[in-house]
Amino acid sequence: MTRSELFAQIKAKSSYLCVGLDTDIQKIPAHLRAEPDPIFAFNRAIIEATQAYAVAYKPNLAFYEALGPKGWESLQKTLEIIPKECFTIADAKRGDIGNTSGLYARAFFDKSASGLDFDSVTVAPYMGEDSVKPFLDFPGKWVILLALTSNAGSADFQRLEVVKNMEAPHARALFEQVLMTSQNWGSHDQLMYVVGATRADQLQRIRELVPEHFLLVPGVGAQGGSLEDVSRYGMNRQCGLLVNSSRAIIYASSGADFAERAADEARKVQQEMAGYLEEFL
Repeated sequence: MTRSELFAQIKAKSSYLCVGLDTDIQKIPAHLRAEPDPIFAFNRAIIEATQAYAVAYKPNLAFYEALGPKGWESLQKTLEIIPKECFTIADAKRGDIGNTSGLYARAFFDKSASGLDFDSVTVAPYMGEDSVKPFLDFPGKWVILLALTSNAGSADFQRLEVVKNMEAPHARALFEQVLMTSQNWGSHDQLMYVVGATRADQLQRIRELVPEHFLLVPGVGAQGGSLEDVSRYGMNRQCGLLVNSSRAIIYASSGADFAERAADEARKVQQEMAGYLEEFL
């Protein structure tokens, strides 16, 4: 999916909502567990209920990998029913030496090899350029690089001050260095960045460093991030935001009405986003 195609969906739906499919077999409604594939049954209902309001879907691979081969089958079936106009994200957080990253990229981008054909994959930048480049070798695919995450442990490394060389006039945070250096690896039509919504106070600085890139923003909803702040400080001329909500939408109800409640929550987010698009775009 191209940037212009993604922006067209954002405008068409007045939404930049990404629904996170963090589908936990222990949390889905009990009546679904009698289904031949409970995970897929849940995902299908959620997708059908929210597709009018979402422009992207993000399966978190841990929830599928933990189930072994059946989990991968559920993932593949889920990916196949996501509407083609919606952007798909493999939230895998991969990143390894070059030849291994190349195989990870094939796993998520080469349908003839793995059966999967995601638009993008999340990648950890810690091992540097040669661990990210193989993902960028697939035309039309995106790398979503971890920059500033919303978990408490992000302070351990991401916000540490670093000096690249002795001539640098000022120290900068490690996540800032990631943003600055990685722009040399690919264009803003190939790279997005993960920026946690609970750090919305940093978004203005991030936009100075990456004014044109899309940002994937988790942490809105259950984690307490402010959608208004994210929109005010993170939006650019092509919106430039995909705001993820997982638990607040997919687990809005544990009963038979789970899909209807998910639709209600997604609609609320979309309606709020429509106002911010009008105000800030």
